[in-house]
Amino acid sequence: MSTGIAIIGSGNIGTDLLIKVIRLSDTLHVSAMAGIDEHSDGLARARRLGVATTHEGVEGLVRMPEFADVALVFDATSAGAHVRNDALVRDAGRLMVDLTPAAIGPYVVPVVNIDQHLQAPNVNMVTCGGQATVPIVAAVSRVAPVAYAEIVASIASRSAGPGTRANIDEFTETTARAIEHIGGAERGKAIIVLNPADPPLIMRDTVYCLIDGDVDESAVRASVDETIAAVQQYVGGYRLKQEVQFDRVDDGHVPALDRPFHGTRVTVMLEVAGAGHYLPEYAGNLDIMTSAALRTAERLVAAQKAGAA
Repeated sequence: MSTGIAIIGSGNIGTDLLIKVIRLSDTLHVSAMAGIDEHSDGLARARRLGVATTHEGVEGLVRMPEFADVALVFDATSAGAHVRNDALVRDAGRLMVDLTPAAIGPYVVPVVNIDQHLQAPNVNMVTCGGQATVPIVAAVSRVAPVAYAEIVASIASRSAGPGTRANIDEFTETTARAIEHIGGAERGKAIIVLNPADPPLIMRDTVYCLIDGDVDESAVRASVDETIAAVQQYVGGYRLKQEVQFDRVDDGHVPALDRPFHGTRVTVMLEVAGAGHYLPEYAGNLDIMTSAALRTAERLVAAQKAGAA
């Protein structure tokens, strides 16, 4: 028997989640969807699909009779709104998967650390850049200590809605922390680029890792390839853009490290294409978030059921 979930947020991310759960999940079903715009496409689409809706936000959601069937809530709103949403959902005793950069709960990147947080009441999906790049930093870290990791996420301007644009600072800060805390880098930095090209370009991510001394190149390549394959299990459009690159760095100083550095720079270039469930193919940045959130929710619910058995 599948488990009921609810979605807060009827914008692009929330609507894509709605479609993904309905089309892809054998263990979850959408019991309710909440938004604040009565005329949003997301709420209209949900109603056409037979899902109960409210335009009164999280307050309306917890009053709905369908909420009794809900075990887990996705928050696809904003970092600021998540504080209130989390408080009400937590008081109601439901699990929360947070797709905003609020980071109230622990960071989760499914292929890296989901097993460590299966009992958490609220988990944070970091950012689109984090979901795309933290697995690669972690893959390199498994082979050699990463002194510094920097990621550059380039997304189509058309795929950056009001929520993304309002949370740019939170994006860079949250992603940088995840690079360190999950990816294993000594220091991390994140940069986001909104690309105005027309037609829009697919999401591109570049990951730079600095490793003191020499590195086993074949081991790094194997670890990255293994991670790429693991992410592709839930994000089919996730792939290497070209072979992993290795360069010697002997400039002696990296400002972010505040110490001399002599070693190897590993460069990994990625491309993330969307699945086209609701969003266009170029919106891989949004697709990887919803895909990772769905994978995480399925694991959390399975763990909850196992604990209750």
